[in-house]
Amino acid sequence: MNVYLNDRIVRAETARIDPTDRGLLLGDGLFETIAVFGGEPWRLDRHFARLRDGARVIGLAVPTDDEGLARAIDETRDANGIEDGLLRLTLTRGPAPRGLLPASGARPTLLITASPRDRASSPPARAVIATTTRRNEHSPLSRLKTLNYLDNVIARREAAARGADEAILVNTVGRLAETTVANLFVVIAGETLTPPVEDGALPGVVRAELLESGRAAERSLAPDALVRASEAFITNSGNIRAIVAVDGRSVGDGSPGPVQASLQAMVGAGQPDRTADRG
Repeated sequence: MNVYLNDRIVRAETARIDPTDRGLLLGDGLFETIAVFGGEPWRLDRHFARLRDGARVIGLAVPTDDEGLARAIDETRDANGIEDGLLRLTLTRGPAPRGLLPASGARPTLLITASPRDRASSPPARAVIATTTRRNEHSPLSRLKTLNYLDNVIARREAAARGADEAILVNTVGRLAETTVANLFVVIAGETLTPPVEDGALPGVVRAELLESGRAAERSLAPDALVRASEAFITNSGNIRAIVAVDGRSVGDGSPGPVQASLQAMVGAGQPDRTADRG
């Protein structure tokens, strides 16, 4: 695999991350996962905007403008021959001396990696509501794509131990927030609903598309919404996946529903709305 590191394409086996990089040592950084359909990266403007919003919150310098980021994305895609796949852009604060307070003048590390994407739909997921950790909706990090994913790792390990494919995270007051890797949606009485950012949901790119198009609305949701729902599904940049059971109880009739199927057909066909690409 070829990767983009700082300002050039290099082979993955020769790429070197400084051992003092704060992204490695402290999780001090951000990332974006960008879908590629038919050779075209999807919604770069939204991904770059979220990256820059996160960088402002944590005081991290983005080393180039959006045009430069787009060039780096294209170079990585081309260097790996990605027609349909995923590109992960990782930005860390870079090498620095020991200590929590970031030193001034640090040089950020920009890394972009690539992987092919299976055009087939993911199988329906069986989920559990995580009991080992919760989503902290009070933390600004709940709104950012940071490198700190240990809560998600803990929840996903719990799901695996309980024989499930995915874990749903609730927040500090027990409301639904999201899953370990995706935004959560439920369909109740014909209305598609998703938890608000204020309840701990990450402001996802696909989620924003559905909200802005009127296909979904935000609503604070208790876990019993999953019992009342006729269907449930999760979205991220790579897929839209049905959830057919939670904690051993079927969601709806226990099969993927028509809302998820229609959205999956749109993404699976590689035909996203690209009107705002490249900003």
